[in-house]
Amino acid sequence: MIQIETKTFQDLSIHELYELLQLRSEVFVVEQDCVYQDIDGKDQKALHIIGKKEGKIVAYTRCFAPGFYFEEASIGRVVVKETERTYGFGHEILKVSISEIEKKYNTSVIKLSAQQYLTNFYESHGFVQIGEGYLEDGIPHIAMIKN
Repeated sequence: MIQIETKTFQDLSIHELYELLQLRSEVFVVEQDCVYQDIDGKDQKALHIIGKKEGKIVAYTRCFAPGFYFEEASIGRVVVKETERTYGFGHEILKVSISEIEKKYNTSVIKLSAQQYLTNFYESHGFVQIGEGYLEDGIPHIAMIKN
């Protein structure tokens, strides 16, 4: 069971910011062996969806209003700590992310850039693939949208 909170950048504590950046680095840089600029200057404009288990961040996404990242609202940096992936936390955090976008940005149209091996996961939440696959930071991705 995880507790999920939604925070703006300004609402994050220093410890939460450190933990979420550590989790993103642990998965996207170390586990996936991908050197890229995770700290991209966009966190300040994001809505941060944080999943905590026993007080520690184990799942996370960041969401953006329409027109900031894509024309549509968007979800990115979807991550679950490797040791916590068998509990369905990815599904929980994505459901809350979709709900928060609908409430805060008054839209149900959401776009994301999915790692291709996760397309079934996103399709189970109503996303459909659009366009052709592409490499992003050396990892195969596909654009997906939910209407």
